[in-house]
Amino acid sequence: MTATHALGRDAALQLSNVVKTTPQYGALTPRYLTRVLQFKGLETGIYRVNKVVEGETPLDVLCSQDLKKTTIPNGYVEYETKPREYKLNSINVILNVDTRISDLYGKPYDQTQEQLALAIESLKERQESQLINNDDYGLLKNVSDSQRVQTRYGRPMPDDLDELLSKVWKDPSFFLAHPRAIAAFARECTRRGVPPATISVAGSSFISWRGVPIIPTDKLFVDGLKTPKSKAGKTNILLVRTGEANRGAIGLYQAGLPNESSRGLSVRFRGIDDRGVASYLLSLYCSAAILAPDAIAALEEVEVGDYYEYTQQPI
Repeated sequence: MTATHALGRDAALQLSNVVKTTPQYGALTPRYLTRVLQFKGLETGIYRVNKVVEGETPLDVLCSQDLKKTTIPNGYVEYETKPREYKLNSINVILNVDTRISDLYGKPYDQTQEQLALAIESLKERQESQLINNDDYGLLKNVSDSQRVQTRYGRPMPDDLDELLSKVWKDPSFFLAHPRAIAAFARECTRRGVPPATISVAGSSFISWRGVPIIPTDKLFVDGLKTPKSKAGKTNILLVRTGEANRGAIGLYQAGLPNESSRGLSVRFRGIDDRGVASYLLSLYCSAAILAPDAIAALEEVEVGDYYEYTQQPI
């Protein structure tokens, strides 16, 4: 028999302690690029890339056993007279927090700290997008013409990634691709019977090709969108060598900032106005540099919408 008069759930909840979480921001991503790309701290906000004027070899040299019958070549190594300088860009936002709200509703979570944490995450999301897509220093926009490869059939095939590896053959560090592009490549590997191996990088697991990890990012857009609604669409896949010592691509940031919160990020308290609103200025300084043309290559016009029907084999 079911009791007709009993304490209900809605009434009971008024006396119970419910478990609360911090604010969950669904648009945030792992931002793997900033983990695997090597960064260089700057003192003045400018990074000059000095280069040698190169031919087949930068300087003629002599290789001979008989120095009496040969003349040692003369010369010097020529430098470019107008090297490129990369200047740090700033990403800024002003965060306002009503002190009355933070005072009255500061438990169990500090409202100001939660707001700052979410604002910082938003700035870092924008940073990753700028590292890839910025018109001045973005990795995608600065691939040289000789390092751009077209897909053979639209969809990303193992042959296409091999072609990228032929362009960045000096110690390639990672591929960079939209998750939809990675899924499309995995389908092609499955169709050929060559499933890509999984490797661990920076504490996370990624599929790989020829031992080079394929790092996902939604900042390499599909048809200009992070989350395209259509199954079809086109994007790009990058292959990157990173590190200053390797003459690769590197991220840049301002070192030693006042009120530094993390790498290249400053959080400054601006004061409280007459209405009791506390204000904070968040500034993130970033850029990127490609030290040699062969440090990066791009596979272009990658179609992500091809699927296959597989014949089910009898068990």
